[in-house]
Amino acid sequence: MTDRPHVTRLFAPELAQAAEARKKFEPTITNTPDIPAINWSVIGKQAPKSLSTPAGELPAADAVVITWASAEWAALEHVFCASDKAMPYSQRTNGTWPGWQQYDKDMPAHSDNTWTYWGYYKLVQINNSKVLLFKSNTHLDWPGETFLSDLISRIISVVKPKLIISAGTAGGAKPADHIGTVSIVRAGTMYETGQPESKWPTYSNGWNADWGVAGLPGFSKLLFPIPTTEGDLSSLCSQFNSFYGTSFPLSELNPGNVNMGDAAPVLHNQTAAGTALLTTSTFVVATTAGNLADFASVEMDDAVIGEACAAAGTHFGFVRNISDPVQNAALPAKIQGAWGSAVYTSYGLYTSYNGALVAWALLDAQLK
Repeated sequence: MTDRPHVTRLFAPELAQAAEARKKFEPTITNTPDIPAINWSVIGKQAPKSLSTPAGELPAADAVVITWASAEWAALEHVFCASDKAMPYSQRTNGTWPGWQQYDKDMPAHSDNTWTYWGYYKLVQINNSKVLLFKSNTHLDWPGETFLSDLISRIISVVKPKLIISAGTAGGAKPADHIGTVSIVRAGTMYETGQPESKWPTYSNGWNADWGVAGLPGFSKLLFPIPTTEGDLSSLCSQFNSFYGTSFPLSELNPGNVNMGDAAPVLHNQTAAGTALLTTSTFVVATTAGNLADFASVEMDDAVIGEACAAAGTHFGFVRNISDPVQNAALPAKIQGAWGSAVYTSYGLYTSYNGALVAWALLDAQLK
């Protein structure tokens, strides 16, 4: 299965090519607990119910949750489809899941013959409403903005959802947002190279997150603290320096200890304030200098969703978990990107689980 995670944003071309010439950097950590089964009774709720999913055509649904990379897909599968059992860390790279259908209808021509399907989909029920889960194989950076916009317009036209939620990993924008922080917004700004920030287009809408479930006293018990340890981060630093031939101390790669997870994952509902995230298809990283501190996070697809939804009058929201926090502004850009990728690769499953759980909570509160 072809997977284009958001971390492609993190590599400057020269560093990516140099690493690829040797081998792909695959860091390892030792503290890799299972994501536990979800005890929905803690908040008086029931697990989403899997429904029969037709092949060939997207079914109608009240809402859509779209996700992107393999680790995000695994987390979505766990929360929405298989929460009755624990999920091992090893499943974060799974390329298929039971009951999901591949969507390849009316594929447009493209020069890259490896892009052969839009994504995978599965239908579930929350309360009395149908929710379509969609794992996208179509991104802003590949195969391109036109194709991603076409996919979202197709989903809106065929599925006819009242709400589309994008749930996935992202780069942090503020030093205060440690790894595992989850931000919920209803606006996306498109980064435009060579243009001042005031000229970047923003797409917003009137949706506000219903905090009725996420705000329940027991909800925090369902969240999973990111299992970072000093030993694993130190090891990650050593592996990084060995692979790239560098000698950075952990204190420089991990400024302000931003890569150490909080004791309790922090949730930021920024919908009422109208805060936007930043979408970019190029190498753009937020740093400790505050270059992108006006935004909730930095990722690679959502403003395209916002533009298509706004044009169609469909509500949309973005639930982004911080899988690679802000980078040390004093480091070279190539190093910032490579370190962010290493952290994402190691912990993306855990950060994505909390993001998927928050997405479920917002839908459960809104859908009746």
